[in-house]
Amino acid sequence: MTTSSKIMVVFGTRPEAIKMFPVVNALRDTGEVEVRVCVTAQHRGLLDQVLEIAGITPDIDLDLMEPGQSLDALTARLLNSLGATLDSEKPDRVIVQGDTATAMVAALAAYYRKIPVSHVEAGLRSGDNYQPWPEEVNRRIVATIADQHFPPTTTAADNLRRENIDPAAMLVTGNTVIDALHATRARIDADPALASGLDGLAERFSGKRIILVTTHRRENFGSGMAEIADAIGKIAARPDTAVIFPIHPNPNVVSVMDDLLGDRPNIARIDPLDYPHFIRALSLADIVLTDSGGVQEEAPALGKPVLVMRDTTERPEGVSAGTAKLVGPHADRIVTEISTLLDDKAAYSAMARAHNPFGDGHAATRIARVVVDGFGH
Repeated sequence: MTTSSKIMVVFGTRPEAIKMFPVVNALRDTGEVEVRVCVTAQHRGLLDQVLEIAGITPDIDLDLMEPGQSLDALTARLLNSLGATLDSEKPDRVIVQGDTATAMVAALAAYYRKIPVSHVEAGLRSGDNYQPWPEEVNRRIVATIADQHFPPTTTAADNLRRENIDPAAMLVTGNTVIDALHATRARIDADPALASGLDGLAERFSGKRIILVTTHRRENFGSGMAEIADAIGKIAARPDTAVIFPIHPNPNVVSVMDDLLGDRPNIARIDPLDYPHFIRALSLADIVLTDSGGVQEEAPALGKPVLVMRDTTERPEGVSAGTAKLVGPHADRIVTEISTLLDDKAAYSAMARAHNPFGDGHAATRIARVVVDGFGH
């Protein structure tokens, strides 16, 4: 590509922003292409927190978030708005990340205009179209459109090969979330005030084993979320244990936790954390209990065992490496596994010291080089 080439990076959610800001910075650092950032604001407030700390001001902000909108409505609005944006911007390439509605629709809109697509975090598969839902199918759709695939691991690359993706069109890069984590930890070390909002909780729970909880998956709404709440309550009943629980703003999460947990002294239900404070929370935690995808990658980089409240994962590398264990949204299993880690030092050490398979912190640089030069350079 030349300096006149225009690259449009499209994302819309907090996790995408975390994983894409290193790519945006790496592309800009080359000085060889024009980089345009388009956000859909599929998550508004959570997205803005990351943009602020990353120092990225979007060139195009579509601001498409609406409370309670259906997947149909969101997809239609994304397609119309992103299509119009591509028509006006006319980029030479579009880059998307992962498996969100924004990623899938941006790839589709680009395909309709014969604009090539690069896919960051390509090749993740759970093997179940409804776990996670709708992300499993979203990423499969992007894979059929993209001409540059950046799987984070060899397992992800193998998944793409099985789907007849040309190996010459892919590069195993590691995961950009590790780049983001290292960059943000360095900033916190240089300026502790960036994450000082958790000082009070750190003091309040000093001497206790801390469980960090994150939950927001659609497939856990309803009975699954109730099981998770039941497990959290039982865990927090231990006098040696405390729970830090940043509550996702989705009403399907908030209402259940309000009803079943109420106010308990060993549970700190707090507002969603910006990225520096989330990294601080990971550092404070002894164990991470999550149904998130990205947290399965971040926590092992800090030596924290991860219990995944899902029955399947598109990140089996963590399970194979021993950094993560699937416990499902099942209260008895969650409580049993956390109790084992709290009471069995050998079991805890085996997970905490396992090798993190998700990257070395240089994924974005690899991606930027291939986007600028193409494969084979």
